[in-house]
Amino acid sequence: MALRPTASTNRDIAEMLRQIGEYLAMQKVAFKPRAYEKAAEAVAGLEEEASDLYAKGGVKALREIPGVGASIAEHIEEILKTGRLAYYESLKKETPVRLDELSRVEGLGPKSVERLYRELGIRNLKELEAAAKAGKIAALAGFGKKSEEKILKGIGFAKGAGQRFMLGHIMPKVREIEAMLAAVPGVERAIAAGSARRRKETVGDIDILAISSDPGTVMEAFVAMPGTLSVIAHGATKSSIKIRPGINVDLRVVPKESYGAALNYFTGSKDHNVAIRQIAVKKGLKLNEYGLFKVGPGGKEVRIAGDDEREIYARLGMDWPAPELRENAGEVQAALAHRLPKLIEYGDLKGDLQVQTDWTDGTASIEAMAKAAMAQGLAYIAVTDHTKRLAMTHGLDEVRIRKQWKEIDAVNARLAGKMTVLKGTECDILKDGSLDLPDEVLAKLDVVGVSVHSFFGLSRKDQTARVIRAMENPYVDILFHPTCRIIDRRPPIDLDMDAVIAAAKRTGTVLEIDAYPDRTDLRDEYIRKCVEAGVQLSIDSDAHAIAHFPYLEYGIAQARRGWASRDDVVNARPLAKMRARLKKSAGW
Repeated sequence: MALRPTASTNRDIAEMLRQIGEYLAMQKVAFKPRAYEKAAEAVAGLEEEASDLYAKGGVKALREIPGVGASIAEHIEEILKTGRLAYYESLKKETPVRLDELSRVEGLGPKSVERLYRELGIRNLKELEAAAKAGKIAALAGFGKKSEEKILKGIGFAKGAGQRFMLGHIMPKVREIEAMLAAVPGVERAIAAGSARRRKETVGDIDILAISSDPGTVMEAFVAMPGTLSVIAHGATKSSIKIRPGINVDLRVVPKESYGAALNYFTGSKDHNVAIRQIAVKKGLKLNEYGLFKVGPGGKEVRIAGDDEREIYARLGMDWPAPELRENAGEVQAALAHRLPKLIEYGDLKGDLQVQTDWTDGTASIEAMAKAAMAQGLAYIAVTDHTKRLAMTHGLDEVRIRKQWKEIDAVNARLAGKMTVLKGTECDILKDGSLDLPDEVLAKLDVVGVSVHSFFGLSRKDQTARVIRAMENPYVDILFHPTCRIIDRRPPIDLDMDAVIAAAKRTGTVLEIDAYPDRTDLRDEYIRKCVEAGVQLSIDSDAHAIAHFPYLEYGIAQARRGWASRDDVVNARPLAKMRARLKKSAGW
């Protein structure tokens, strides 16, 4: 069972399984597409690499992954052994389209892709754009001019998305590199800087700084790192490589006396750095990546700080701003005035208020999800499976959700004193702003979350009115993933966010920060507006698998970027105090 050093990662395997499901959907095969989709979700959400599971337990261990049966386990084994899958290659030959490109266009599902290939020969994004501009798609029955315009808009969004990587997908790799370098003899410290340290929602490349008494040994270990696709540069104190999944990594070894200054400089942002350098100049000082210097007579420079980042800010008369704040968006002035916010900390969450289970499109049982949340240190979760309108997820109707309540009661009885499972819903907001479950059901739930899953193209006026009407329902507690964006795949719906935030304040509706890496919704600028308006937030994982709860970290990072404190976040409170902030208890 020995594997190659460049064995496929969970994301590689999941993407292959997902595409198999889409190819089968094109062929109108029943049941199998959803089976592959669920297996892909389960593999992507694993806490350890499938290659490690296989090395320890073979195919049997792979079959223990939720949603992975005998056939799919054998497929995974073949991928791990060879890096390829014959079944996948045969499906690609039958319908040779670039699913990785076309699936990024909003509204273009497998059946549409298959038809466009069959009738117009469209195989990739370039050919899709050419056909749409030529009016060929509008001429197809069932498409029309509006569909063609929507496709062109989706193409523009997909092309503009760029080659950036979602924070939650790339941070495990960042930490792996940090740990690998820290273990190299002579390395005193290794840390990621750049947008990863600032916890931007997407990362263009990875910048690593290290202190070492033996830079040459560090560089040799770095360029030979497992999973390296190519070596871009290999120098004495700086090297660059490209690693899976196609991201560049730069490593710089810096002197100990310059470490703090280098960390500050390479963390950024550029605008933040310019602002603090200007402060240094006004004080007769010079700040660069080598240190903070006092400029004496004749231009002689004397280093007064550099090894410690916090000392540099102190010497400038500033409090130390957390890296997440460094966007020159007011943090420099706040640091000078000693009025930086006390940000929510990474261990502050007590619960998770959006969790999906295998009752709909999740991969694990209610009890398994509850236990996984316990392992993350949480005291409560809300089970918020989808509702009936989302037929593709086997959404819950009034009968099934009542059956689910009985299972939740049983799980709570078994976990009493350790974990509380709340009865909740992710209730679909219909086109007119009404909800997918009746009020008599919503009234009996502990937590009512609502969300938009359809009619993404409504006008700003109609979309805003739709969402606000849902928020005005007296039983609605939280608006989930408010703008509905999926990074690099779907733009946000057109909402007047100022009006939505005002409605949240008026109605007592909590606005969610969805921590799932593909969403990271709300954006930081809207979070800050919520903080300023006194609107409560929740930070939720949107977990669909037991391994998704660690995503909460990225929601906290986004909250910190939006200047949120612990008091701004309802689920940073113990259960009783959290419930007291929801509509029914708070008396809205």
